[in-house]
Amino acid sequence: MDFSSPSTIQSQLRHDWTIAEILNLFEIPFMDLLYQAHTIHRQHFDPNQIQASTLLSIKTGGCPEDCAYCPQSIHHQTSVESEPLLSLNQVVEAATQARAQGANRFCMGAAWRSPKERSLEKIIDMIKEVKSLGLETCVTLGMLAPGQAEQLKAAGLDYYNHNLDTSPEFYEEIITTRTYQDRLDTLAQVRAAGIYVCCGGIVGMGEDRVHRVGLLANLANLPQHPESVPINQLVKVTGTPLADAPSLDPFEFVRTIACARILMPQSFVRLSAGRETMSDELQALCFFAGANSLFCGDKLLTTPNPEMNRDQQLLKRLGLAFSATENFEKTSSSTCQSIASISS
Repeated sequence: MDFSSPSTIQSQLRHDWTIAEILNLFEIPFMDLLYQAHTIHRQHFDPNQIQASTLLSIKTGGCPEDCAYCPQSIHHQTSVESEPLLSLNQVVEAATQARAQGANRFCMGAAWRSPKERSLEKIIDMIKEVKSLGLETCVTLGMLAPGQAEQLKAAGLDYYNHNLDTSPEFYEEIITTRTYQDRLDTLAQVRAAGIYVCCGGIVGMGEDRVHRVGLLANLANLPQHPESVPINQLVKVTGTPLADAPSLDPFEFVRTIACARILMPQSFVRLSAGRETMSDELQALCFFAGANSLFCGDKLLTTPNPEMNRDQQLLKRLGLAFSATENFEKTSSSTCQSIASISS
């Protein structure tokens, strides 16, 4: 590929990426990869805008799944204690605070294998109240039974988060209580109901590069790319099987971000778990590589996250800003291209 001019690099919406093609992306020189990813990013987004979401654990611990990374699993001996579903007032209070701090999407996570109907009714009330605050809504509730996605859509839900976590080949090293196909089936139900998809994975769980490539290939080859793609770096929690997993090379993490941007050019790529241990310089490289969304707030479910003022200070130093538009992810690519050409 000719890297002499940004105009020679064009993004393509594809759903037929091969493992070999993505491996080739990972293996090109680091600076060339970032140049390509950043150029594609500018074709679809304002490069100086960051979408902000806040994630709240509305039901903590006691999960029957055996995900090796998760401190909320009943299979692991961690310091996380089980807590019941939060009240509606508690959720509204947290959402109001998140909005005041600059978030435009409020995400609610429950440690369930799948929601029971009586619990789903309470979640629906939460969605309606959070929507009334002018925030976009997202939930992650595990697997969905037939008809539940339609109920969530009717309540006004904007996004449903359900990660693939890793590649199919590495999956059983991490989870045995649900299959990869179970996850794909839930994503299909969410799409069929007309809800936006938030779907990504976790890196640094002891997988190799081929497994990271496999994760990205499965995301990029979905019938429709997820609107949001969270890329999590493993948070090592004492008591979980992955507490002593080898640390991932930071440059490999940036390569993963850059490849996600190239493969899914119109998706928001979100820096999610693991930012607490990332330097400002590493996060800046991720932004250049195409990350344009953050989870903000001092906690992600049960693991630490940078405080909001630290994020605000970092963005100020970089000349970046949180998106002021609640529906920023729906901004047309043509508008973003115009902004990008002005910024060039």
